[in-house]
Amino acid sequence: MAASTGSEALDRMVERLGGTADPRRRYEYVLWLAKKLTPLPVEQQTDNLRVRGCVSQVFVRGELDQGVMRWQGDSDALITKGLLAFLIEGLNGLTPPQVRAIDPGFIEATGLQASLTPSRANGFLNILRMMQAQAAALDSSGGPADS
Repeated sequence: MAASTGSEALDRMVERLGGTADPRRRYEYVLWLAKKLTPLPVEQQTDNLRVRGCVSQVFVRGELDQGVMRWQGDSDALITKGLLAFLIEGLNGLTPPQVRAIDPGFIEATGLQASLTPSRANGFLNILRMMQAQAAALDSSGGPADS
């Protein structure tokens, strides 16, 4: 099993994807996540929520709710929307320091790179970085990520 990411939900999804030898099954799982994602209302898809460095349009918004992060997002590309949904499900309910402490190395453990174009794999990382930046901006503890 891969090292813990610090998120039980993310660990479960990484384990599920990493344990699948068939790249098509991984893709189907990502598409299924995309279909489950509640879309971010169009009027909230503002430029400051747009993820830079993605070929497709991707928007993600994090809010602090009783000390933990709640996420919403959307994308105009189904695979990218699935990757976004994967991260939203994996990072929902974590504190800002926990979100900031997520090591992007988990992406390799999913086995998704084999199925993703380099620009999509880079976009996946950019979505994670944007979510971490939003968590950092909302973090009132001001301490290091491991506090």
